[in-house]
Amino acid sequence: MKGKVVDIKKFGAFLELENGEEGFVHISKISKKYVREISNFLKIGDEVQGKVIGRTKDGKYELSLKDYDEQKEDTGKSHNFEKRLNQYLKDSEKKISEYKKHLDKKKNTRRR
Repeated sequence: MKGKVVDIKKFGAFLELENGEEGFVHISKISKKYVREISNFLKIGDEVQGKVIGRTKDGKYELSLKDYDEQKEDTGKSHNFEKRLNQYLKDSEKKISEYKKHLDKKKNTRRR
């Protein structure tokens, strides 16, 4: 969900979401890296994308910026994993067939 940073406190950032409602990002959900100062990661007026992880008692959306980043990375990682796995299988088949040919040659030559 998209939102605009409207206020920053020591414990998190408040957002105005694209649907007009309020959202909150806790300091622990801003980045995978250690966040000492939120102002090093967010500024008032910044447009951010976050993953909705819940709602507070007063109805504000709870968001996670780091979970949204992980979600984006996961789709890329899974595609990359599939690609690497397919390449590994092709290489393995090739090596196995070469090894079998080598063994067949050894079997056909007699030792004296």
